[in-house]
Amino acid sequence: MTIAPAPVADMADAAQILLNTIRRPVIMIGPEGHITYANADAEDFFRSSATMLARNTLAKLIPFGSPLLTLVDQVRERRAPVNEYRVDVSSPRLGIEKIVDLYAAPVPEFPDSVVVMFQERSMADKIDRQMTHRGAARSVTGLAAMLAHEIKNPLSGIRGAAQLLELSASDEDRALTRLITDETDRIVSLVDRMEVFSDERPIDRYPVNIHVVLDHVKAIARNGFANRIKIMEDYDPSLPSVYGNRDQLIQVFLNLVKNAAEAIGSDPLGEITLTTAFRPGIRMSVPGTQDRVSLPLEFCVHDNGPGVSDDILPILFDPFITTKPNGSGLGLALVAKIVGEHGGIIECDATPRGTTFRVLLPAWKDPMPASEEGHRL
Repeated sequence: MTIAPAPVADMADAAQILLNTIRRPVIMIGPEGHITYANADAEDFFRSSATMLARNTLAKLIPFGSPLLTLVDQVRERRAPVNEYRVDVSSPRLGIEKIVDLYAAPVPEFPDSVVVMFQERSMADKIDRQMTHRGAARSVTGLAAMLAHEIKNPLSGIRGAAQLLELSASDEDRALTRLITDETDRIVSLVDRMEVFSDERPIDRYPVNIHVVLDHVKAIARNGFANRIKIMEDYDPSLPSVYGNRDQLIQVFLNLVKNAAEAIGSDPLGEITLTTAFRPGIRMSVPGTQDRVSLPLEFCVHDNGPGVSDDILPILFDPFITTKPNGSGLGLALVAKIVGEHGGIIECDATPRGTTFRVLLPAWKDPMPASEEGHRL
C-alpha cells in the first residue's frame, strides 16, 4: 500500500505545530536580518507576536553588540551550525538577567537564512559553564586542608591506642578494637581523597592522544570492574590531540566509566559506549576577559542504565552527592575539578534509558612553524 505524500500546505501546518511544541524559543532570521518565523515560545521570549517580530530586524530586538549577531554572521559564513553558551541578552525589552545558550544553524532551503534556538538558563545555572562546578569543588578545599591537620593527627593516636588495647583485650573486645582501627583507616582514606581538592598547582599540559587514553581506560575496565559489561566505541580517528595531562585524563574517564558500570549493575544487557567527535561550533568565555575559547573536542561516556533522577542531576558534580550506599560523593566532583582546570566543560544528560557524560576540551595548537616540526624531539 502506497501512502500519498501530504500536500505542501499540510506539511507547512505540521511544521508550525511541531515547532510550537518545542519548549524553546525558535526563530528564523532572513538574509536582511528580519525575523521571518517565530514559534510560540519565541513570541513569549521577545514579548511580541510573530507578526510584530517580522516587522523588525534582530538587531532592533537585542542589545547593541550582542554576540548573537556575530553568531548569525558566523553561521552564514561557515554554512555550518554553531553553538554558544551563556550569552547575555538582557535588555529593558527582554528583561534583566536574561542569560541563554544559543544553537544556530543554516537553512539550506532558504539561502542566507539562519535558525536560532534559545535555551534560557535558570538563576542556579548562571554561574559560568566553563567553571565546570569548580566552585563546588573549591568548597571542600579549605575543609580538606583543615581535616589533614586537625583530624588525621588525632586519628593516628586513636588507632595507636586501639592497637595497644588489642594486645591485652579478650576475643570479644578484640573485635571492637579492630573495628576502631578499620574505621579510623577509612576516615584517613577519605581525608586523603579530599586533599586532592586543595592542590592548586598548575597542570602540566601537553598534546595527548585521547584514543590512547580511552583504550587504556577500557583495558582497565574490561579486566576489572566492568568485565561482564559490553564496552563499545565510536571514534573519530582524525581528531587532533587534546591539550591536557594524560594521567589526569585517564583519571577522568576511568571515573566516568566506573560510574557507568555501577549504574548498569548486574544487568546482562548493560552496555557502555565511548565516543569521540569534532564539534567546531562550541565555544566558552574565559573568566575575567572578553575572550571566547573554542572547545572542539567532544568525548562521551554513555550507559544504558536507569539514568539519574531529576532532583540529583543539578547537583551531580557537587562534593558528597552520591546515590551509592557506600559512596563518598567525591568521584564526580574530582572529575569536574580536573576538567575545569583543563579549561573544559562537563555535562550530564540523563533519561530513563541511560546517562551520557559529555566532556568538551580544547585541542592542542602546535606553537612551532611547520618547517620546524622535523627538529622536535
